Amino acid sequence: MTAAVQTASLTPDLRPALRLVEGSDQVTSTRPLPVALTAPLTVVPDLVPEEVGTEDVYAPGRTARGVVGVAKLVIDVTAAALLLLLVAPVLLVIAAAVRSDGGPVFFFQTRIGRGGREFRMVKFRSMVVDAERVRAELVDGNEGAGPLFKMRRDPRITRVGGLLRRYSIDELPQLLNVLGGQMSLIGPRPPLPSEAAEYTDRERRRLAVRPGMTGLWQVSGRSDLGWDESIALDLAYVDDWSLAMEAKIIAGTARAVLGGRGAY
Repeated sequence: MTAAVQTASLTPDLRPALRLVEGSDQVTSTRPLPVALTAPLTVVPDLVPEEVGTEDVYAPGRTARGVVGVAKLVIDVTAAALLLLLVAPVLLVIAAAVRSDGGPVFFFQTRIGRGGREFRMVKFRSMVVDAERVRAELVDGNEGAGPLFKMRRDPRITRVGGLLRRYSIDELPQLLNVLGGQMSLIGPRPPLPSEAAEYTDRERRRLAVRPGMTGLWQVSGRSDLGWDESIALDLAYVDDWSLAMEAKIIAGTARAVLGGRGAY
């Protein structure tokens, strides 16, 4: 299947990110469709074609493999461990602040990772305790495109949570997911099972790599991006991954987070 996105049709803010990818005049995907792994109880059934076996795991041309793949994993784990040690005192302060709003400190949620595997993603809780139940009552206010749910002024966000989300501080506990191998420092964001179930074959290719704490979408507008723009960036990353690209994304992430733009 071929999916091409002309940069002329994208917002101006998206073009700098696409320039991180070789041949960014047109982001083109001609890779085979992804296939979810068939490990029992850990894969979303809708993502696994019946005719496919476990030997047919999807692997795009430039996904981190071999020596480079090992290098990426080592960098992820080492950096996550060092960052956890470095920010440990800050995490304790944040935990106390979240606790002061009432309810648990951490929020655990099932997400979809590489190959369609489910895992439990952890964040600092930034919403009211019954946020998932309340979400059903807010469907009419959804501002997100595609399967995403977004609201600029989400009433479920707590007083402390608003500050945490503005600077993406609520995501720091995901360093534990990186240590556990479910996530990478950089990659597409992990979708909810309900979101992944609505993916087209093209969109499902996001699951070819480990999801990340940040990525091209983070340096290009975050939640301000439309669905098609986010998908274009994720597939550009999947098809043209490199350590050099990751270094540029890390630098861009620092600027995006400090600016607080597009975070809600």
